[in-house]
Order: sequence, then C-alpha cells, then structure tokens
Amino acid sequence: MSFGQFLSILKARRWVALAVLLATVLTTLGVSLLLPKQYTATASVVIDSKPDPVSALLYSGAASPGYMATQVDVLQSDRVARRVVRDLKLNENEQVRQQWLAEADGKGSIETWLSKVFQRQMDVQPSRESSVINVSYKSPDPQFAAALANAFVQAYLQTSLELRVDPARQYSTFFDTRAKEAREALENAQRKLSAYQKEKGIIASDERLDVETARLAELSSQSVLLQSLTSESSSRQSQSRGGQAERMQEVLNNPVIGGLKVDLSRAEGRLQELSLRLGESNPQVQEVKATIESLRSKLAAEVQSVTGGVGVSNTINRQREADVRAALEAQRAKVLELKAVRDEVAVLMRDVESAQRTFESITQRFTQTSLESQTTQSNINLLTIATPPLEPSSPRVLLNSLLAIFTGTLLGVAAALLLEIRDRRVRTLEDVVGALGLPVIGIMPKPNVGKRGGVNKASLAQQRVVGRLASPGKGV
Repeated sequence: MSFGQFLSILKARRWVALAVLLATVLTTLGVSLLLPKQYTATASVVIDSKPDPVSALLYSGAASPGYMATQVDVLQSDRVARRVVRDLKLNENEQVRQQWLAEADGKGSIETWLSKVFQRQMDVQPSRESSVINVSYKSPDPQFAAALANAFVQAYLQTSLELRVDPARQYSTFFDTRAKEAREALENAQRKLSAYQKEKGIIASDERLDVETARLAELSSQSVLLQSLTSESSSRQSQSRGGQAERMQEVLNNPVIGGLKVDLSRAEGRLQELSLRLGESNPQVQEVKATIESLRSKLAAEVQSVTGGVGVSNTINRQREADVRAALEAQRAKVLELKAVRDEVAVLMRDVESAQRTFESITQRFTQTSLESQTTQSNINLLTIATPPLEPSSPRVLLNSLLAIFTGTLLGVAAALLLEIRDRRVRTLEDVVGALGLPVIGIMPKPNVGKRGGVNKASLAQQRVVGRLASPGKGV
C-alpha cells in the first residue's frame, strides 16, 4: 500500500476515524473526571556511609546497589508494614475492624490485612546516583497520605535499628558467656603456674638458671685446673719413687738439703785429707766418717721428707679433683633439672599468655558488641518529612487527554484500515491497475467539476493522464 492509497483511504473513511477518536477522548475525559482524586505524599531517607562511631568501620556494602536493593526490600517488608499498623493503632480502630470483617470475613490477622492494603498504595524508589530512598503513599486524603508516608519512614528507621541492635545483643550475650569461660581458664592456668613455682621453689627461673650455669662453668674450670695439678703432682711423685728424688725441683730448692749437701761435701773433703795424712785407723778419721754417715742419714731423711710431701700434695690434689668432679656432676644434674623446670614453667607461662590473649580478645569483642547493642542510631537518617500535598497526583486530566488523542488517532486509523480491508474499493489509479492489471489511458472528470470549479474544456483536457500501455494492442 502506497502513501497515496493510505491517504485516500483515510479521506474516504474520515468520519469513522473521527468517530473513534471522539469516542476515545470523551471516554477518557469521562473516566478521568469520574475517578476520585488521589494525593501522593513523599518522604525520603538517606543512607550514610561514614565511619561507625562504635566499631570505627564502614558499614559493609553501604554504597553498593545490592545494599540499596536490600533496604528497598526492608521498606516493603511485612515487618515494617505491621509496625506501621501498631504505631498508628489502626488494629484497635473499630471502624477498621468492621471493614476487615466485611472484606476478609475475619480470616487471618487484621495487622496482615492492613499491611497488605498499605503496601499496595506505597511506592519505594531509590535514587540511581545517590543514597536517597523516596517513600511515597497514595490516598484520597492528603493528610492520611502524608501520615502514612511518615509512618512508613519511622517504622523503617526503627526496624533498621532493630536489625542492627538485635544481633549485637545476641553477640553480646554470647561473648559474655565466652568471656566468663576464658576468665576461668586464665585463672586455672595462673593457679597451675603458681603452684608449680611454689612446689619447685622458683622465684625467677631465668635468673637462678643463669647463676647455676655460671657456677657450673666455674666448677668446670676448677676441674680442668685440678686435673692439671694432679697430673703434675703424679708425675713428680713417680719421679720421686723412681730414684730421681735428688733431681726434683723441691729437693734442689730446699735450703736444708742444700746445707746438708754442703756440710757433707766438706766432711768428705776433710775425710780425704785426714785419710791421706793420718791413715784409715786414726780416730779423727773414724770420727769424720761417723759425721759423714750422720750427714748422709740426715740428707736421706730430709729428701724422704720432701718427696713424702710431694706424695701428700698429689693425694690432696687427687682428692680435690674428685671432690670438684663430684660437685661438677651434681651441678650439671642441677642445671639440667633447672632447665627441665624452666621448660615446664615456660609451657605453663605460654598457657597463661594464651589464656590471657584469648580473654582480652573476647573481652574486646564483648565490649564492642555491648556498645553496639546499646546504640540508638543507625546509618539511615530521615532526609525529608512528607507534607500533605496541595494538588492531586491522579487523575491527570491533561495528560490523559493527550494520551487519549494519541490513542484515539491510532484506533481511528486502525478502524478505517480494518473497514477498508473488509470492503475494498477502487480509489486511486494504483487500485485500478492493481485490480484490472491494465494501464490507465485517461481520467474522466466528475460531472460537476466544471460547474463548481469553473473549469473550461481546455483545462479538462489538461487533466487527462495518458499512461503507457502495459502490452501492445490493449487499452481502456
């Protein structure tokens, strides 16, 4: 269908299209005027993402679209609607109760019925680029609409606070119980540590261990020194017993032995002199010989005394070495015992420290949750309060009229096309060519064209349209 055919159809069916348009506009106007006026009141809240003064943390997901969608769902929930009913005490209104009995036959709860009624008239719209949520309520009474919008906002604020405070209270109770258990565990660990320290007589295990370790090192040094002395004294004793006593340093350095050796040397010299001069049988020679024997006996006795002192010194050194070795072994055992005690004390101290950290962590969480359970403000604040609207939000007569004109025009055109399809007629040259399949040679003017328009024969001749033959030998 060409645009010319479309215009010819509209021209021919113009009265039908106009009738449909007029009917649509009049119907829309009548309905708009008969419908009761509805007033829409709007209140808004803002969701704040600033740090929480209690936990000093950002609210989780406060700026995410999911969080805003969650808040919208909370606003539209039955819990908020029922709180509105309870806050306004509409469930106690006798007129409302009679209406509920009439419409719901007394089935269910009046709070549930009222919440459903309120939810149908409420609209929640979150802002796309901000954290503001608008709550609108529609009612024939502007005062009631504003009251319900504000009531929903207040109920939403209280519900949001409860959703935050109630879990915090549960957590607070939980952490309170855990804190008591952690305190008992800490006290038990401290009692075990104190009892063990008292049993072992430990005041400062590390200091005592340091002292005993130093003493062990000192005994070890003494043992090494005494081993050297014992070895040396044993060597000297062996030297004294092997016939080399006179070569010992103690013997050589002894002044008495030195004096006796000098006297002996003098006596031997005198004996030699007297023997050569007086002979062996001379009493003086015999006297000198007796003196020499006496000096030799004294020298031997003195050497024996000195070498005996070396043996005694060796015995003393051996005894001291044995005593120091025994003290060293005892000290080593004592140090090992102290190390074992220190390890046991360290285990008990770690238990105490672990219990202390656990108790402090639980106490901190308990303090935080206790503060959160006592908070009276959430991150949602009232932005604007709904006021009774001055103008109704519906019906919108002008907008409805414009929509009715647009819709009526579409319906009128559709009705004209539908009638044309059911009763197809020839209205243009294209219709003739399409219906007969033959070309058009000319168009005859209407009988009254010359009279009404004053058109002469020459102009009528000019209006003829000569078409090209569709095929040779054919024409109309």
